[in-house]
Amino acid sequence: MKKPYIVAIGGTTRSGSMTERVLLNVLSHAENGGARIKLLGGEKLQLPLYGSAPVSHPLVQDLLNEIRQADGVILASPGYHGALSGLMKNALDYMEEARGDAHPYLSRRAVGCIGLAAGWQAGAATLVGLRSIVHALRGWPTPMGVVINSTQTTFEADGACNDELVDKQLQIMTDQVLEFCQMSH
Repeated sequence: MKKPYIVAIGGTTRSGSMTERVLLNVLSHAENGGARIKLLGGEKLQLPLYGSAPVSHPLVQDLLNEIRQADGVILASPGYHGALSGLMKNALDYMEEARGDAHPYLSRRAVGCIGLAAGWQAGAATLVGLRSIVHALRGWPTPMGVVINSTQTTFEADGACNDELVDKQLQIMTDQVLEFCQMSH
């Protein structure tokens, strides 16, 4: 059986953001579970505004190529004013370019979703927004979605989490992505 390929997408314009550190955490869980992994952090998401540049832009092509190869996807977004970041929304808008693929958009992929914010309300709203977009893109959000309150939980540069409960939730969500990859192949 081939190793599943998991692509994690998220971050901010600031390299090493908490969102990226959370994704390093889940990618570590995925790698320990036997997956091949890839992080598309904030610097890889500095895409031109959807519809304003040719799809041949190198960052756009990188994003689309990685998603097309992915067996599973994990999305993490900071909550900005009660919604996912514009950076993440713009990246997801580029999935429209995969509409004509054999498996369009996020079809046949489990997608783990994580919302982060300096409070529960914005984090939960971000998670709901991500899950709704994944549904619209024909992906399968995992049953476990994770909300992280950045005023209570921290992550080290390598992704290590100071909160055992949050780390366990991220592990469960990652395991669900991996389990789906095994079922679909």
